[in-house]
Amino acid sequence: MAVLFESFSEWKEFCEKKKVSLHQPVLDYEVREKERTKEEIKLALKQAFDVMKDAVKTGLNEDMTSRSGMIENGGKKVFNSPINVLSEEFKVLISRALAAKEVNSCMGRVVAAPTAGASGILPGVLVTLQDLHQLDDDTLHNALLVSAGIALIMEKKSGIAGAVGGCQAETGTAAAMAAGAITYCLGGNIDMVFNAVAITAQCMLGLVCDPVAGLVEVPCVVRNASAAAIANSSAQIALANVSGVIPVDECVDAMGEVGQSMEDRYKETALGGIAATPTAKMISKKVLISDIDIIDSSEE
Repeated sequence: MAVLFESFSEWKEFCEKKKVSLHQPVLDYEVREKERTKEEIKLALKQAFDVMKDAVKTGLNEDMTSRSGMIENGGKKVFNSPINVLSEEFKVLISRALAAKEVNSCMGRVVAAPTAGASGILPGVLVTLQDLHQLDDDTLHNALLVSAGIALIMEKKSGIAGAVGGCQAETGTAAAMAAGAITYCLGGNIDMVFNAVAITAQCMLGLVCDPVAGLVEVPCVVRNASAAAIANSSAQIALANVSGVIPVDECVDAMGEVGQSMEDRYKETALGGIAATPTAKMISKKVLISDIDIIDSSEE
C-alpha cells in the first residue's frame, strides 16, 4: 500500500498548497487504494460510524460480562452513577468509551480504530461530541477521514500495535486520532489539529501494554476511558491555541523511539506491569484452568 504522507508537515504543506481541507487527501487516498468511488468510501464511513454508535448503545443496554469475569458492565455502572466528578457530560463520555470497549471484550462487533484494543475511544469521543454540538453525520464522517490520516502517519512513524510499541501505540494513537477529530470538527485550523495530536502523544508517551491473563480486558478497558478524557483535554488546549511546543512529527518520532526501547515484557506479552502483579497471576491461572476445563468438556 502506498504511503499517504511521510509526515504531518508534508500533509499540512499539501493541503495549504492545494487549498483543501485535511480530510480531502485522505478521501482521495482511500479512493485510489481501495479502487472505489467517493460515494462508496462515504458509505463505508457511514457504516463504520454506525457500528461505533451501535457499540456504545449495546454496551450501555446489554449485559457486558466477559467470560473471564473481569469485565462486568462497567459502562452501565458509570452511566448510572449518581455522582458526577466533573459534569454529566464528562460522565457520559467515560461511560460510552467503557461501554464500546466492553463490547469488544465480550466478543461483540466493533470498529478497530486503530485496533480492537482501543476500540472504545473514538466511539466514546465522537458520539459524545456529536450529541453536545449537534454535528451532522457528514462532519463526523470527514472527521473519521482526518483521524485515519493521523493513524496512517503514526503507524509509519511509531506503530499502532501493543506488541510493537506498548499501549501508547494503541490507545495513544486512538487518543491522538480522537483529539485531532474533535479539533477538526470544532473548527480548528491545521496547526491546531496537529497540535492536539502532539499534546496527546506527550500525554500518552511511555504507556506499556500489560494485559492481565493475556486478555484485552484489564487494564485495557479503563485505559480507553482515560484516553478519551485525554483526547478531550488535548483538543481543548489546542483549540485555545496553546502550543505543545514540540512539533507533532517530533512527538510521534519520540513515541516510536520509546516503543522501540521498551522491554518485551511491556509489549502485550502479559509478563510485566499490571499483568505481573500477584492478583493478576492468580487470575491468569484461574482463567487458564477454566479454558482447559471448557475444552475438555466439549470433547467428551
